[in-house]
Amino acid sequence: MNRQTSQALFSEARDLLVGGVNSPVRAFKSVGGTPVFMREGSGSRMRDEDGNAYIDYVGSWGPHILGHSFPPVVNAIIEQAKLGTSFGTSGRSEAVLARLVRERVPSVEKVRFVNSGTEATMSAIRVARGVTGRAKILKFEGCYHGHGDAFLIAAGSGALTFGVPDSAGITEGVARDTLTAPYNDLDAVRAIARENAGQIAAVILEPVVGNMGVVRPREGFLEGLRRLCDAEGILLIFDEVMTGFRVSSGGAQALYAVMPDITTMGKVIGGGMPVGAYGASARIMDHVSPLGPVYQAGTLSGNPVAMAAGIAMLTHLDQPVYDKLAHLGGRLEAGLVEAARAAGVPACVNRVGSMLTVFFQAGPVTDLTGAKGSDTARFGRWFHALLDAGVYWPPSQFEAAFISAAHSDEDIDQTVAVAAEAFRAVA
Repeated sequence: MNRQTSQALFSEARDLLVGGVNSPVRAFKSVGGTPVFMREGSGSRMRDEDGNAYIDYVGSWGPHILGHSFPPVVNAIIEQAKLGTSFGTSGRSEAVLARLVRERVPSVEKVRFVNSGTEATMSAIRVARGVTGRAKILKFEGCYHGHGDAFLIAAGSGALTFGVPDSAGITEGVARDTLTAPYNDLDAVRAIARENAGQIAAVILEPVVGNMGVVRPREGFLEGLRRLCDAEGILLIFDEVMTGFRVSSGGAQALYAVMPDITTMGKVIGGGMPVGAYGASARIMDHVSPLGPVYQAGTLSGNPVAMAAGIAMLTHLDQPVYDKLAHLGGRLEAGLVEAARAAGVPACVNRVGSMLTVFFQAGPVTDLTGAKGSDTARFGRWFHALLDAGVYWPPSQFEAAFISAAHSDEDIDQTVAVAAEAFRAVA
C-alpha cells in the first residue's frame, strides 16, 4: 500500500511538532513504521492522504460511536458555527446537554462541562479534596485518567505504550499524595486504606479499563470498592470518559449497577468535538465555584459548537444502537478468537460491549501485570499486516479498539478475514 504522502507529511511534521505528533501514541513508536495521516472519514471508514481506505477501529479513540461524519452531528456543528463558534457567555445549549446527561447517568444530578477528559478528572479530584478536606488519592496501576500530574503515577495508555509509567516533572509531593493499587485487587485497596486511614479523599478508576487494553472488573470488585469508600468516608470516582455512553446508555455504572460519587465524562458527549464533563449529586457539585470554595473555570467550557454536537449525538443513542453494537462486538470477538486459534497464535480477546482488545498471550488478562505479559513485538507485526490490508487498528497493544454503529456485518467479515491472514503471517 502506497503511503508516500504520509511519509512526506511526517518528515515535515517532525521539524515543527514534538516527535511529529500532538499525542504520543500517534507516533507509531510501539509498532514501528510511519504514522498514517488521515484526510477524511465517513461511517466506518477513513481515507488517508494517499487515498487509501481503511475500516476504522479507533473512531477518534471512542467518540464516533455512530461513525465518522454522522450527518445529524455534522449538521448541528455547521448550523451552530453559522451562529457563532464561541461567546464566553452562557448559552441555551449547555442546559439542554446537561439534562440529557442527567437523564442517562444514574449518579449525576448536576454537571460542569470542561474541555477534555483530562480536565474533567483533574477537576474531579480537586472537588473530592475540597469536599473531604483530605489530600491523598488512590488510583489503579494501568488506569489512565489523562495527563494530570497525579495520574501519571503507574499510568496506562500512552505512558504504558512507551514503557514510561511515570513522567518527568512530577513533584515528590504529588507522588506522596498518590497511592496506587493493582486493578481488580480489593484486598490491596483495603490494606492501603488501613495504612492511610482518614487521609484518602478519593478512589478513582476506570470501571472498565480501556487504557491497558480492555480489562473488565472482576465480580464483586466495584461493589467492594463502593462499600469500602462508604465505610472510610472516601469519595468514589468513576472515570467514564471512555465507557460513558459506550458500554451502555448510562455508562459502566448502569451496566454494573454500582453508583460512584463523582463521574467524569468525555468522548461521546462531544460528538467528536473537544469536550469533557464531571458530575455528581447536588450536594457534592455545590462545592464548586460560584456556589462553593472549589475553583474551576474555563473560557471554552460549554462551547456552543461542542454542545450542539453532543446534543445531536446523545439524542440518537437509542437502544437499537446498543443492540447493534453488542451484535457486532460479539461477532468480531468470536471471529478474532477463532482466527488466532486456527493460526496457532497465543491470543485472547477482552471485550465489554463495543470496546475490545486482542492481547497476544494466552490470558486471562485481569490487571496490568497480565497485560504487560503480552507479546508486543508480535502485536506490532500483526498491526502492520492489518494496516496494509486496509484495517486501521489502534497502534498499541495497550489501547482499546472501538466498534461503531456504522460498522456492518460485512465490515466485520472483512476484518476477521484480514485478521486471520495477519495471524497466519505472525504465527
